[in-house]
Amino acid sequence: MSNKDHACTEERFLNDVKDHSMEIIRDDGVHRHIKFSRNGSSVYRLDLITWPGRLCIDGDFGTYVFSRVSDMFDFLRTRPERPEGKKGLFINPSYWGEKLLSIGTNAGYKEFNIELFENAVRHHFDNYIAHELEEGDDDFEAEIWEKIEDQVLSRSRDGEHAACDAINSFNYKGIEFIDFFDGVDCKSYTFDYTWCLYAIVYGISKYDEAKATNKESS
Repeated sequence: MSNKDHACTEERFLNDVKDHSMEIIRDDGVHRHIKFSRNGSSVYRLDLITWPGRLCIDGDFGTYVFSRVSDMFDFLRTRPERPEGKKGLFINPSYWGEKLLSIGTNAGYKEFNIELFENAVRHHFDNYIAHELEEGDDDFEAEIWEKIEDQVLSRSRDGEHAACDAINSFNYKGIEFIDFFDGVDCKSYTFDYTWCLYAIVYGISKYDEAKATNKESS
């Protein structure tokens, strides 16, 4: 169900869960099991399960287990790095990714991003032109780029392995992509992973709202 061509946005996530309701199955200190679904449907279903030092999200977009503090709701509820004035569901894919303990077999965390790869190739090429090629040699510049498009960029459409093989094997008139991947990250966070991060923050906020309402009515 993941859309690998686009990043998950807050708007997309909220639309997916707009008809969801919450069911608290267990609520005993840091031992919790909270389910969100559309009238029990498995479509876009998600379960939040916590126990000391762990939080697991499981559902339609995979399974991820995070570990940081005893009560993971406290850790993921509000972060000090939240930008001033930021409203809505704030997520931090990079920092929270460092707290990933386990990822389900069918889940993903980061994946090859062809746009980032192509941008890096272009940057590498422009740097070469600026420092190695004599000014005004436009014909040779066009010739090099044509070869790069044909031998590297066209193959990158076949995925990460093909892209890596193409960039490492490219050699045209002595021009190579030496140490291309040093300091270059051509991967982005998966749709499934970012969807689940939004789901965690959303789930915690709904849980907090329910707890506050119950406290006021008691």
